[in-house]
Amino acid sequence: MAAPGLRLGAERLFAMPGVLELLSRSNSTSQAFAEVLRLPKQQMRKLLYPLQEVERFLAPDRRQDLHLRIFDPSPEDIARADNVFTATKGNRIDCVSSAVRIDHAPDLPRPEGHTKKMNFFKVGKHFTVVDMPGYGYRAPEDFVDMVETYLKERRNLKRTFLLVDSVVGIQKTDNIAIEMCEEFALPYVIVLTKIDKSSKGHLLKQVLQIQKFVNTKTQGCFPQLFPVSSVTFSGIHLLRSFIASVTGNLD
Repeated sequence: MAAPGLRLGAERLFAMPGVLELLSRSNSTSQAFAEVLRLPKQQMRKLLYPLQEVERFLAPDRRQDLHLRIFDPSPEDIARADNVFTATKGNRIDCVSSAVRIDHAPDLPRPEGHTKKMNFFKVGKHFTVVDMPGYGYRAPEDFVDMVETYLKERRNLKRTFLLVDSVVGIQKTDNIAIEMCEEFALPYVIVLTKIDKSSKGHLLKQVLQIQKFVNTKTQGCFPQLFPVSSVTFSGIHLLRSFIASVTGNLD
């Protein structure tokens, strides 16, 4: 259960360190995220909301080009989502199956890259995450039958997440995946990976280019980009919160 009385917007909460301290001590907050809440304000913002950190380098008239706060959870909501993704005795996170062909995909009760098969990770009783092969020359031979069929026919699929390398931007193979999502009318999200490998200037350039692409060339893509780093963990908490939200676990 969430700590009572703490459902404040992110900006207001950052301005109230006493509330952050209260949340960090709440029994409903995981130990790992409690440590995040004790970080200095700027460091915590960079970790939780990486695009808002980049935003300050934009001229005021350009900031409207980025959709930074369509999904703007408070640290309290992020803490709740973090609990969903924390493995405990009562919240097991398991790889329940690896499907080489679509007919091997398990019939799971709730929705479910670098791989040759589909891996199914069950996150407690909340939802299942499916790690799928990417497009390109390393894709498995039966990619169309396996991946496209799954995406097209899975009725309880909540959202598709396309991983785009933020260092190089949208490539030909990414365009193929985007066209597939548009053709199948799948709601999808673009996740920008490896943001730790770029300078702030290069990252900002890529973010603006990809945001312009999303704004002008897509219909089914969620307008807000999600930049992440698996090295620094920047943006991971926000992405987890979005997943928890679209699967109904922040209601």
